[in-house]
Amino acid sequence: MNMPNLINYARRKLLDQSNNLPAAPYSGGPKTDFSNLPISISSGSFPAVPDANKKQNQSHTPLPSASDPSHDGKQASQDHPKTFGNYWKYIVIIIAVFVMVILIIVLLCFWKKPAAKIIKPWNTGISGQLQKAFITGVPKLNRAELETACEDFSNIVTNVEACTIYKGTLSSGVEIAVVSGLINTRQEWTKTMELNYRRKIASLSRINHKNFVNLIGYCEEEEPFTRMFIFEYAPNGSLSEHLHVKEVERLSWSERVRIIMGTAYCLQYMHHELNPPVAHSKVSSHVVTLTDDFAAKLAEVTFRSIVEPSKSSIRGDSKKYEMLRSGLDQNVYDFGILLLEIISGKLPHSEEQGNLVHWAAEFLHDRRSIGYMIDPSLQSLKDNELDVICEVIQGCIQPDPKMRPTMRDITSRLREVFCVTPEQAVPRLSPLWWAELEILSVEAT
Repeated sequence: MNMPNLINYARRKLLDQSNNLPAAPYSGGPKTDFSNLPISISSGSFPAVPDANKKQNQSHTPLPSASDPSHDGKQASQDHPKTFGNYWKYIVIIIAVFVMVILIIVLLCFWKKPAAKIIKPWNTGISGQLQKAFITGVPKLNRAELETACEDFSNIVTNVEACTIYKGTLSSGVEIAVVSGLINTRQEWTKTMELNYRRKIASLSRINHKNFVNLIGYCEEEEPFTRMFIFEYAPNGSLSEHLHVKEVERLSWSERVRIIMGTAYCLQYMHHELNPPVAHSKVSSHVVTLTDDFAAKLAEVTFRSIVEPSKSSIRGDSKKYEMLRSGLDQNVYDFGILLLEIISGKLPHSEEQGNLVHWAAEFLHDRRSIGYMIDPSLQSLKDNELDVICEVIQGCIQPDPKMRPTMRDITSRLREVFCVTPEQAVPRLSPLWWAELEILSVEAT
């Protein structure tokens, strides 16, 4: 069968099938131009002409020609708004989803944050806020907690320089010192005092030495008005009491040497290991406190620098440096007076002898009579030790501050004759160590 015959045969077969009429129009129908019919490549069944059962008067809309320019323009104008609208619809959906995700994250953060536990004063053996002291720095404590620890602030240790010092005891027996300013109304407490108070906290929080009475907290409340510091507590009183109060047991020479070296190491740390350096407000036997094993702990508990006008707060940086330099030099001078007080057992000033430096001047310059200057209760003092101490004293009390040695020089010179290392000078069982131990035990449970 040749090709023309094959085509005719196929046409006849298609004409016999009433449901496959694209091959030819049904009987009586209009002629259809097959060249203009769209060709479907889908797998579905689509009727090519209206069903014969439908009404004959149904109108037939002619398909637009593919080459009709009016059709192309109309189709493009219809597709463009639809595409543009879909684009902005996607943008709005994406923004909405992003905002929802952010809100969910924020809500989850709030929900996951544990609720603050109510801790009764010293219920766990130590304040919940105090537990943060060794993690986040100096914590702010509640007055109610301190009031409980100090038995309604009835345990007064002493009143010194614009403040009262209370002794507080935790339920475990750990002792603390609470230093409260004497100003108890907001009207008397100026903005300058508040600034000085906060500067004091910042300064004290930088000092972390085992021969220093370290700051472990502070308290500030408006009703009742409260400004307090919380320090370690040294239970053996001050060096001044052990040197000058007859009822208190006298210190041996080895104990005094350990106190000298502990104080020297602490001042060296403050002057040379901190940056910027920190000067002590006033070094004296009153602020050298003693632990159970007679180790020295230098205290800085005065409120005087807070409530009195500070010249450094209204001057430039160069003037502040001069004030700091002056404070460091004064510490060296005061340390010389302290050494003189320790070896002589005499007060820095008394009606009987007058000024201690003036009284000791003749003995310091005449080494043959230096024995008259030494505390009679000291029995084991060696000549070479006495010579070095007198040399250091003379250097410290030089009228010209530029001629005085630094605390690093002093410590180095003293170590040549006193074999007391920094480790040997610190308390064997620090009150702060006990507090840390208690915190660890509470956290462990």
